[in-house]
Amino acid sequence: MVLSRTTLAILLSLLALLLFDAMGLIIKLLSPGYSAAELSAWRNLFGLVPSVLALWLSRQWRENGRTLGLRQWRLAVLRGVIVTFAQYCFYLSLGLLTFATASTITYANALFMTALAVPLLGEKVGALRWAAVVVGFGGVVLVVGPGRDTFTPVALLPLGAALLYALVGITARMMDDGPPSALINLYSSGVAAVGSMILALLTGGFTPVAGGSDLMWILAMGGFGGVAVLCLTVSYRMTEQSNLAPFSYFGIPFAFIFGWLFFEEAPWAELFPGALLIATGGLLIVWRERRLARAAP
Repeated sequence: MVLSRTTLAILLSLLALLLFDAMGLIIKLLSPGYSAAELSAWRNLFGLVPSVLALWLSRQWRENGRTLGLRQWRLAVLRGVIVTFAQYCFYLSLGLLTFATASTITYANALFMTALAVPLLGEKVGALRWAAVVVGFGGVVLVVGPGRDTFTPVALLPLGAALLYALVGITARMMDDGPPSALINLYSSGVAAVGSMILALLTGGFTPVAGGSDLMWILAMGGFGGVAVLCLTVSYRMTEQSNLAPFSYFGIPFAFIFGWLFFEEAPWAELFPGALLIATGGLLIVWRERRLARAAP
């Protein structure tokens, strides 16, 4: 059976979700012994290998003469700095919150992207998409739980990560269409690697790797994260992002199942019904954008 490009792109995006979750599980496993900044630095360092491979395999890059120059290099560097702090917030939250809760809150990035597109990209957002943002943020509030006895300010960390990841997405849309995505990704990944190393040194330095087992986990963490980014990059180039966006919310049940299987966490009270509202808000935005794309001449 021959798969269509769209079906293959969807399967690659789902594989990316699984790899990102595997990376997150390793981060949570290693968090008691290593700081979030250290783990971010190791992830970015080893994750550079798939980024370089993606650029080397890029036909567009070869057709452009294999140039490494980028006209908007300052914007690409800014994206790397934003990634550095987004990762730090998210990785720190993984060590302090249940796995599913930290992961679910970061899905607010689609809502932030819609809201930020108005001031930063000059986009017009209609009543339906604003309603979707409100519904989604209502879900975020329920999951974060301000005013609840179990509320902790730590729950704001993945929310901050979601905002920063949304800025990464917005700035990607500010980049020229000419440069290959793999080159832009390599700039951001390289800056994030340097930035996370500096952040690790400023927040206590690096802890000696405890042994061969930890080293293997660290290598796997970087490899999973780097390959996941590569899978997403390939999938985005194979079909429209609107075809992939609905499947990104499969990450919420994936995170719940993995947290339950590996850490015996089952935060039903924290996640529901907030997680459903986050997914509903995001899917409404996707549905509306697809309607607008079809109506466009």
